[in-house]
Amino acid sequence: MNLVDRPFYSTKPEWKDVAPLEQYENINPLAPILYTDEYKDATDYFRGVVRNGEKSERVLELTEHVIRLNPAHYSAWQYRYETLIALGSPLTTELRLMDEIAVKHLKTYQVWHHRRLLLIQLRNPAPELKFIAQSLRADTKNYHTWSYRQWLLAYFNDDDLWSGELDFVDHMLNEDVRNNSAWHHRFFVVFQSGIRDSEKDRERVIKRELIYVKQSISLVPNNASAWNYLRGILDHNKLPYVSVQAFVEAYTRASPPATGDIVDLENPPPSEEAQLPCPAAIELLADIHEPQDVEKAIELWISLRDVHDTIRKRYWDHRIKQASHREGV
Repeated sequence: MNLVDRPFYSTKPEWKDVAPLEQYENINPLAPILYTDEYKDATDYFRGVVRNGEKSERVLELTEHVIRLNPAHYSAWQYRYETLIALGSPLTTELRLMDEIAVKHLKTYQVWHHRRLLLIQLRNPAPELKFIAQSLRADTKNYHTWSYRQWLLAYFNDDDLWSGELDFVDHMLNEDVRNNSAWHHRFFVVFQSGIRDSEKDRERVIKRELIYVKQSISLVPNNASAWNYLRGILDHNKLPYVSVQAFVEAYTRASPPATGDIVDLENPPPSEEAQLPCPAAIELLADIHEPQDVEKAIELWISLRDVHDTIRKRYWDHRIKQASHREGV
């Protein structure tokens, strides 16, 4: 649709039967919205057809026009969907028509909500995974895109849909290991997919994920997303933090420990180029010590406050004060 030099609806003979409905404004509004004449004309006629309850092909053209002028116009999206259903319009065609708008306006929630409604009717989710992957090339961390992918997987909950997700997230993390959205998606796929594993499979999955995140940390130690993922594994599976103490301690030292010729693959050490000590490791070590040795935990928080993570000074002061008060230190 070319919006340049488009004639107003008020000048079109085929729209003479519709009485435009202006948006209500006080005589002297406190903060008047400066709509363009084109947008005001289109939305006046949109309100007119909604008032009349009209659902027709020209309403589809009108709503597309309004959406392209303002992709966050929720009412236009909703009325467009209702019109599509009322007319029995081919929803696959609608989905392809909206591809361009989705990629252009990735951060607009209404775009993705419209796609959800279409997919619920079409019930053919597999092609959407490819479309979502293409959309993520434009913005690899976009919340709405990742959220839509998770909705698609969970809503249809088909084994074929889930089957390629770990490979997909591996690819995304290989592209950017600090992509917090990709780490979150991995956690969703592994631990929140609703799949009921046997106890034996659960233990295998936990071990696999611990090795995966530890190896990632060993390559890029100062990656908050990976440390959060490690904590997530432990919290979700009710594993004690002390179970990773040996791994964590290696990242709290000023330099990598000497490993010799033998490397523990389940507890990989930091690389020789690693910038140590790692604040996230010191924080986790403090949390490991707090239940049994609060003085050691406070010592670690003080090192974070004064040296290693001074930007969060007030937070460390809070942790120190809270622990001191509780233990009477």
